Amino acid sequence: MASWRNLFRTAPLATETPTTGQNTTQKSVVPKIRVVFMGTPEFSATLLRGLIGAQYNIVGVVTKQDKPSGRKQELQESAVKKIAGEHGIPLLQPARLDEPAVAAIRDWKPDLIIVAAYGRILPKSVLALPGFGSVNVHASLLPRWRGASPIQNALLNGDTETGITLMLMDEGLDTGDIIATQKTAIDPDDTQETLREKLIAAAQELLLDTIPLWVRKKITATPQNGKETTLCQLIEREDGHIVWTDSAESIYNRYRALTPWPGIFTFWKQPDGMQRLKLHKISFQKNSPEVEHPIGQVFEIGEKIGIQTGEGIVFLEEIQLEGRTKVSIQDFLRGNPHFMDGMLQ
Repeated sequence: MASWRNLFRTAPLATETPTTGQNTTQKSVVPKIRVVFMGTPEFSATLLRGLIGAQYNIVGVVTKQDKPSGRKQELQESAVKKIAGEHGIPLLQPARLDEPAVAAIRDWKPDLIIVAAYGRILPKSVLALPGFGSVNVHASLLPRWRGASPIQNALLNGDTETGITLMLMDEGLDTGDIIATQKTAIDPDDTQETLREKLIAAAQELLLDTIPLWVRKKITATPQNGKETTLCQLIEREDGHIVWTDSAESIYNRYRALTPWPGIFTFWKQPDGMQRLKLHKISFQKNSPEVEHPIGQVFEIGEKIGIQTGEGIVFLEEIQLEGRTKVSIQDFLRGNPHFMDGMLQ
């Protein structure tokens, strides 16, 4: 049998926060437990890779069903399914967690279930299976941003800090007791993609640090403070439509949160109708110029092309007219000089 040893930094109790740079590295035996992993996207797949690399005994994987993707609507496997296939791990893709699905999970005899962005709430019949409970890896500092899109919501709100929470799952939506947390700073230029990468790294470290302590009962889970709860808004394609009466800062936060999907867009008003314009890269300044322009107007400010907002200016850097390729704003103006002094809606 492969070695059960793994180097890790000791994870804190649920009421503590890791201190960056502390030299608390020590050897710990990876517990000889049967683990079922439940997850779907790349966030989850990275954690599954880490558990496999640390030689955890993954006895089964549950992921969502293959779904159509792209123009041809071809079925795509989840990132987690691909990892399970590469390592020959038994796989389950139930349409719902009904009795046959629960029975299949029960047959794996899990001691611990680890859940990361699986996409469904687990019923009591599943939660009751493992002796060490079901641990959820959530990409926020609960109870802030309960729900399915915590990364996007932290950016939409202009938060400067987020993190990872390991939670003992109950039947509610991210309402279980907290096992451990780790904070992550949000930089002003972080987007959905860059922040996700930070949180994936933090989640993998925290999970591998915490599981041995949880199994050895060195950590006591603590209830969430329900008075501090905030809930995620669902992210839909139309959420990318820019409202120019908003402040430049809030528009920039929307760009950070919704890039690359669904992306942000506006409509360019022309005599023969509206043309959809996707904004691939923008920047902003909080203050409006001394002479303000009508909200939504395109104008030149220094060497930049700006849009007047309700408060401040958004600068266009890379844009894409519907049906065309993405170009820099300078290249776009060479082909569309009448864009200057136009109006966006």
